[in-house]
This record gives sequence, structure tokens and C-alpha cells, in this order.
Amino acid sequence: MADTARLEELVIAVRRGTRYRTIHEDLIRRVGARELEKRSSFKEAVKTTRSKLHQIGGAYLESGASFDGWRDKLADLPPSATDPLVLKFCRQAMAQHASTRERIPILEEFFHQVLAPLGEIHSVLDLACGLNPLALAWMPLADDVVYHACDIYQDMLDFVSQFLSHCGVENHISMCDLSVACPPQTVQVAFLLKTIPCLEQLDKSIGLRLLDDISAEHLLVSFPARSLGGRAKGMVQNYENHFNQLVAGRGWEIQRFEYSTELAFLVSR
Repeated sequence: MADTARLEELVIAVRRGTRYRTIHEDLIRRVGARELEKRSSFKEAVKTTRSKLHQIGGAYLESGASFDGWRDKLADLPPSATDPLVLKFCRQAMAQHASTRERIPILEEFFHQVLAPLGEIHSVLDLACGLNPLALAWMPLADDVVYHACDIYQDMLDFVSQFLSHCGVENHISMCDLSVACPPQTVQVAFLLKTIPCLEQLDKSIGLRLLDDISAEHLLVSFPARSLGGRAKGMVQNYENHFNQLVAGRGWEIQRFEYSTELAFLVSR
């Protein structure tokens, strides 16, 4: 067990880095404790903790992303998710996060095709949401939808909440460490978009645990079709095999959708 004072010193050291200042503190603490036990020096533990946090989150967000600047721009836009100026703003912002940037070329079809079997959606839980809530206008959501979302970055969540509120959507946004616990809300559909491979950097068993613990009638689970560098290298087949192993024996109804940048599964339970 890592020494408490040493661990708190590591948390402070990690958070000195710009990309790590607003990350869920308990997640830093949990990853850091493990690294302190494995590494021979404090400096190395700080370095490897930052590296692990980068793998699960930091690698996806562009260094130039400015949530304060985006909030200022949003305040001047019409309060409608479907307004052309808001749609343009959303596309520009989503391009600053690797996960949503990869989805932009298929945005017009992705959510409408994958979620079509569900009809109008009245409640959503967006897990490790990133900037995905900015795709609001492209989702088949009911006017009275309640949007729940969580992630590890507080500044990003503040922006997401402001965006949803600006568009008149009831939202409940919170920080969460999915490797410890899943939010308890019961919803119509939960999004787990390209999240399992990231979380498995921390815990190889987390995919199975999440699929069982999420309280939702339907799950939209997806995997990247290419690496961040743009290489396919058999990823679709590998992830499909992995997903099939995770859901084996569950008896769930599963529909498969493949796009140029994403492999998706709609799970009905």
C-alpha cells in the first residue's frame, strides 16, 4: 500500500501538468498508488501515472481545446441544437476530440441508423462522454429527453452541461471513475462509445463488469475501426471477437453496424 503522504505528493505533482489539472482526483490517486508500488523512484511513478492517464483520456483531446473560449462562443449562439450556427459550432468543437472527430464523417447516419429500432429516446446515460453530447441534434431524442453524462474531466463536463442547458435539455452531469463504479441511473439507452478499450488499459475485466452493471434497457456499444494514427490493422475483427466474448451466454438481442471509422452494437436486454 502506497504511503498516504507520498501518494498525495504524487497527486499534486501529476496535476501540475496542464492536461491533468481537471482529471478526477480519485482516479489519479488510484492509478498513482499502483505506480508507486511498482516503481523504484517517485519521479518514475509520476511519469508513468501521467502516461496511463494520457492513454485513457489525454490522448484524445487536442492540446489547443479551450473550454472557456467555447463557453463564451456558445453564449452568443441561438438556444437551439438544430440552428445552423449551433450545428457548425458543434462540428468545430467535436473536431477537437479524437473520438468525436472520427465520427463526424458518419454523423448524419450513425445515430439515426443505430438507434432507429428504439423510436424516440426519453433518457440517455452517456458514459465517458467526451464531447459526444454535442451530437445532440443528430440523435433521435424526444423533446422531453433527460441526458445523463459522466467523464473524468471536470472542465469538459462543465462545458457539456452548459451546452445541453443552452439547448433546453434537462441534464445531469457528473465526474465518474468507471473502473470503480457505474452511475446508478436507470435509463432507456446507455452509450458506451469506444470506451471499453480505453478502460481496459486500467483493468482487463472492466468490459464485462460494465456491461452487466449499467442499468439500461438498451446499450449502444462501439469500438474504433482504426487507431488514432489511422491504421486499421485488423481492429474491426479483433474488437468484434472481443465483444462476442464479453456477451457470450447472455441471451441478449444484438444488432451489428459497421462504418468506416466505427464498429457499433445495439444491445437490447
